[in-house]
Amino acid sequence: MGSVSLPQRRAVLTGGLVATAAAITGCSSTADARTAAPKASPAAAAAAPSSSASAPPATPRAAFDRLMEGNERWVAGALQRPHQDLARLKAVAEEQDPYGVVVSCIDSRVDPELTFDTGIGDLFVIRTGGQVVAPVVTGSVEYGPLTAGSPLIVVLGHQRCGAVKASYKALQEGKPLGGTLQSIVEALRPAYEAISKEKHADPVDAMIRVHAQQTAADLRRNASLAPLVKKGELAVVSAYYSLDTGRVEVLSGRPAA
Repeated sequence: MGSVSLPQRRAVLTGGLVATAAAITGCSSTADARTAAPKASPAAAAAAPSSSASAPPATPRAAFDRLMEGNERWVAGALQRPHQDLARLKAVAEEQDPYGVVVSCIDSRVDPELTFDTGIGDLFVIRTGGQVVAPVVTGSVEYGPLTAGSPLIVVLGHQRCGAVKASYKALQEGKPLGGTLQSIVEALRPAYEAISKEKHADPVDAMIRVHAQQTAADLRRNASLAPLVKKGELAVVSAYYSLDTGRVEVLSGRPAA
């Protein structure tokens, strides 16, 4: 994982000590318009100062705002591409100080660093099929908050998720997937059972959203992370990424101001 610095914000967290099978990758959805923020013009966004190139944010809300500002630039087509040069590569070669953890799918169309317009050393990114979190993956998620004081975790589900679609079909038809792919299906069973209790225009999309929210809720209750969440030193956000627009919709856990 590489060495991790103990930044100033680590003092705030005193006491603090997300590729499975690509065969089913690809994640289903409806509109994101209800959460769309006003778009800045590409020219205006490009001209604005790049907060993403400044010091890492120290609080959950500041980290969240940094990511969402980056997503707005991504949607507007006005990427600033911070921390993406050789100078940054050299600056973090010995130590890293990421301000966020993103738990995402292995889908080739979902790239958290691009989605949030970040760069080298800004994020810990954990990618699994359907952003499923198993014990060893949980350890990877814990790594940022417990060793680097990263104040934010984002569980990022996404539109047209092939892992969720395949799992939904397997559970609906009672036909297990081959090999260890079935472990992904079982991890998604709680979301399937939740959405099966009522009718949905797009049950797979509903399952994607519910799974992201359930995963985030589980992480908030995690024995190692819960104390940080309780103190307000860590936020765990569930979100949904639109493949059509590139916009990230917050589902739950938005940090307080």
